[in-house]
Amino acid sequence: MKPVKVGICGLGTVGGGTFNVLQRNAVEISRRAGRGIEVAQIAARHLNPACDTGDTPITDDVFDVVNNPEIEVVIELIGGYTVAFDVVMQAIANGKHVVTANKALIAVHGNEIFEAASKQGVVVAFEASVAGGIPIIKALREGLAANQIDWVAGIINGTGNFILTEMRDKGRTFDDVLAEAQMLGYAEADPTFDVEGIDAAHKLTILASIAFGIPLQFDKAYTEGISKLTTADVRYAEAFGYRIKHLGIARRTADGVELRVHPTLIPADRLIANVNGVMNAIMVNGDAVGSTLYYGAGAGAEPTASSVVADVIDVVRALTTDPNNRVPHLAFRAESLSDLAVLPASAIETAYYLRIQAKDRPGVLAKVATILSEREINIESILQKEVEEQAGLVPIIIMTHRVREQKMNDAIEALEALDEVVSPLMRIRVEQLN
Repeated sequence: MKPVKVGICGLGTVGGGTFNVLQRNAVEISRRAGRGIEVAQIAARHLNPACDTGDTPITDDVFDVVNNPEIEVVIELIGGYTVAFDVVMQAIANGKHVVTANKALIAVHGNEIFEAASKQGVVVAFEASVAGGIPIIKALREGLAANQIDWVAGIINGTGNFILTEMRDKGRTFDDVLAEAQMLGYAEADPTFDVEGIDAAHKLTILASIAFGIPLQFDKAYTEGISKLTTADVRYAEAFGYRIKHLGIARRTADGVELRVHPTLIPADRLIANVNGVMNAIMVNGDAVGSTLYYGAGAGAEPTASSVVADVIDVVRALTTDPNNRVPHLAFRAESLSDLAVLPASAIETAYYLRIQAKDRPGVLAKVATILSEREINIESILQKEVEEQAGLVPIIIMTHRVREQKMNDAIEALEALDEVVSPLMRIRVEQLN
């Protein structure tokens, strides 16, 4: 049987890794796919010194690959929303299957892309778009297909996890660790997508859609970054038996779906609390299986290439199958997607950590307690530290029971209005992940 010819668009870190894995493991891949897989053409603006492309044809025009009649599978590794979207849609229009690692593209334009792919009878595979080398999409879509998924929670951005790990282990400041992350190549020159939760929200949007059978709705994801966290917050969390992680959380409730990315306190004895450095981990809770944990490298040339090539193998296996009998893109048949609403952040329910900087005056703690009590916010524990000599302020750290976020928003507004409180106070959500 003739080998399946694929084209790679983009020869950067992941593109180079994908080419190398396809070449190095060609025999093993052929045994698994049932056919050989041949890179027939590459589109790249620059050569990648990390891979020897030999006599593989290379062009600087991605549409040469997309319109090449010999190529059956287009591997899109360009990134971004614009050119990548045009490449994918043109490939689909040409009747070609697509493999992509582009989480932003899928999160924002996935509904449109999958609709076009279904009409053309082609596959768009995107395992590498979430958590690099961890096969979390396949696990959710196929391995856990018997379950009603109750929640998904994950460390799905390695840059943020590296920063928080260094802050905890070495007492370093956010700005100091961020500068090192940029020097090491973990963070971009503009780190906004990583540290403000946008990258994680792209990935969480995809996971939530597969977990709950809802359309992709990135615009409804709540995002909060880690740039305002201090080493003091990390220490206080430890004192309460918690660690701070930048989590993406998707939870099914009776009212709808929570879709949120933010710093989160989680008990220090949870496995996911001990995922350090640039590693990723995702917990999934299903009604039949209970809680499961998926851990591994969330980025990098060959870890991500592992998922890309696995998708290529799946596509090759499916080439001769009836399009109507393939695994659905978002796990559920398109006509069976749910209209379950994504909840606004004000409607979520969780526990809270509050750090209040108060002036050293009598009765401050009583005023704080009154404001919380009036809003039916119960205090689980409280820690009042010594006066900070230079500022003359007293740090008050409070852990609350679970409460609806709108009540906490109202309480924070009232607390910050007190003369004795220096605004803004720090609020971090708390999850047990039982």
